[in-house]
Formats: sequence, C-alpha cells, structure tokens
Amino acid sequence: MKYMKSQMKRLIKDNKELQKRLKDLMDEHELEKSSALRALYHSEVAEGGKYQLQYQALDLPKG
Repeated sequence: MKYMKSQMKRLIKDNKELQKRLKDLMDEHELEKSSALRALYHSEVAEGGKYQLQYQALDLPKG
C-alpha cells in the first residue's frame, strides 16, 4: 500500500476523528499540513492501521 496525499485528504474529509487527529498533530508537533498528513497515514492507516480498509476502499473503481 502506498501513501497518496489526495487519498488521505479524501479519507480525512469525511472523518471527524481524523480531522481532530490531524489538527492535534499539527499543533502539538508544529508540523505543516503535508507532513502531518504523512504522519497520520503512518500511524492510523499503514500496515493494519485502524483506517487501512477505508483508505484502500477509496482506491477502488466506482461502479
């Protein structure tokens, strides 16, 4: 599975919990949004993370 910024933005857009986590990461670690998105991907999505299936579903063709 590969990190894709556009997919992370879509995942976060519809998820209040992830929106809060992103804001907290940015504030707590003084990160820019792009860095915080990548950190959130690695902590919550990649390698069996809580949101891995939702992230992968965004990659499926619409039909």
